[in-house]
Amino acid sequence: MNRFHMTCVLLSLAIVAAGCAPSETTAGDHSEEKMSDFERPSDDELKETLTPMQYKVARCSGTEPAFNNEYWDNKEPGIYVDVVSGEPLFSSLDKYDSGSGWPSFTKPIDESSLVSLEDRSFGMTRVEVRSKDADSHLGHVFPDGPGPTGLRYCINSASMRFIPVDEMAEQGYGQYLMAFARAGVIPLEDVPTRGASAAAEGTEEAILAAGCFWGVEHLFKELDGVLETEVGYTGGDLKNPSYRQVTTGRTGHAEAVRVVFDPQRTTYEEVLEYFFRLHDPTTLNRQHNDVGPQYRSAVFFTSDAQRATAEKVVRRLEQTGVFDDPIVTEVTEAGVFWSAEEYHQDYLDKNPGGYMCHVLREG
Repeated sequence: MNRFHMTCVLLSLAIVAAGCAPSETTAGDHSEEKMSDFERPSDDELKETLTPMQYKVARCSGTEPAFNNEYWDNKEPGIYVDVVSGEPLFSSLDKYDSGSGWPSFTKPIDESSLVSLEDRSFGMTRVEVRSKDADSHLGHVFPDGPGPTGLRYCINSASMRFIPVDEMAEQGYGQYLMAFARAGVIPLEDVPTRGASAAAEGTEEAILAAGCFWGVEHLFKELDGVLETEVGYTGGDLKNPSYRQVTTGRTGHAEAVRVVFDPQRTTYEEVLEYFFRLHDPTTLNRQHNDVGPQYRSAVFFTSDAQRATAEKVVRRLEQTGVFDDPIVTEVTEAGVFWSAEEYHQDYLDKNPGGYMCHVLREG
């Protein structure tokens, strides 16, 4: 154990011995950042449902003893969620043995689920991390971790609940299984379709590519009748590609969006008309500054009826002269749609003001 970790252990003994006074965000208020509908139970309720240590850590910013906590040496695959709200926080894929005696991670599952605050307690300056929805104290983050982030999220076991990988789908965390399949922890067939509701009676889906999928998904959410969206990769040969692989332009995949809609409110033809309004279908393998076959314009049809509709819409647009140049949109049969990494899903909802090169033109 190095001197820094020894200091942390000694500090933890002092904090564990300290009293507990429930507080709202000990290092500053971030209530304006909270966007979830989750309502944290009252402190009296939490005292009934949490163990004394869980309450002391999560609500009083306490610290549990090093090497004497539930998950510091846990090596099972799975994810760690907030003990109060259940919001996903960390993955075993990013967990490592830091020698500190507390669970340590190189990164969170989603940075937007955490809030970082300056902590000047105990005569030192540190960066505290708290969960965004429940405002639970989790621990601290230090710049002494391994690659690729160089960070060490030093987290209290008492502020988390562990979900084993074979229970994630059952407990409602199936959307996080793809990362474990990519890492070879579980077979790909064990990963449920993120948008299983697409098969529900009375709905239809469109699979469309129009450049960077962040902006395309964001705009489709504004179309009346759209029930669900999902970003992913399709049109290539590589099985289960990652974002890094797709960005090379050598996998054959396009960044695409799966749009689930109610055909009683919005027809497939109207979905396509909207699709052609939100991007430039005349630029081959390019949308604005994004260049490469992964940014091509494409309609991936799932039925003969969809193919006929797509071809009809393209012909009509060419005949009316809406675009000065020929339309190069690919109309091809849909293949396997590989769900993109979770941080790409709903990206612009999580990162308002983030990169977006799409603008919806007047119809």
